[in-house]
Amino acid sequence: MKASLLQQVVIGVPIISNKYLPDSAGQCNKFNRSSNQSEAARLRPKITDTVKGKLSLGARILQVGGLTKIFKQLFPIKEGEKLLKASQCYLSTTSGPIAGLLFISTEKVAFCSDRSLKITSPKGELVRVLYKVLIPLEKIKCVNQSKSMRKPSQKYMEIETVDNFDFWFMGFLNYRQAFKYLQLAVSQS
Repeated sequence: MKASLLQQVVIGVPIISNKYLPDSAGQCNKFNRSSNQSEAARLRPKITDTVKGKLSLGARILQVGGLTKIFKQLFPIKEGEKLLKASQCYLSTTSGPIAGLLFISTEKVAFCSDRSLKITSPKGELVRVLYKVLIPLEKIKCVNQSKSMRKPSQKYMEIETVDNFDFWFMGFLNYRQAFKYLQLAVSQS
């Protein structure tokens, strides 16, 4: 019971970046992406971690009965909200990338780690929690895409919120499709 309470309290900590400036139309303009690219390449996970993450994710999907059910179990759902796309990817954090699922719905963008993280509770107990991020669509200022200068096949997505938090996602199986659904959801909100 204590773990379930903490699972509801723990949320993602965004990465703050000053690499984008809004122009007169409120759009985010990119400048100096090279420093982010080298950092993202340095944070890239090992192939064995990638395979382990995908295997445990597949087992969870089969056990629960589909991505929509996982989404509904992990995040609060509004009346009429529909899941548009779920994609396996990594969330870049200050302590390294975290493998998980990015959910894009008609109301929000949400990420949940594939594996639980160990944290110490206020009482000093070691508990496992899932790393979650929830961004309401109306809080998204802009979505940017980027790619590695050294390896153009490595593509990244940045979601910048109205309160100037940045969330970087990478390692998509189908980057183009995930970005298309993200643009669609943001444009319709």
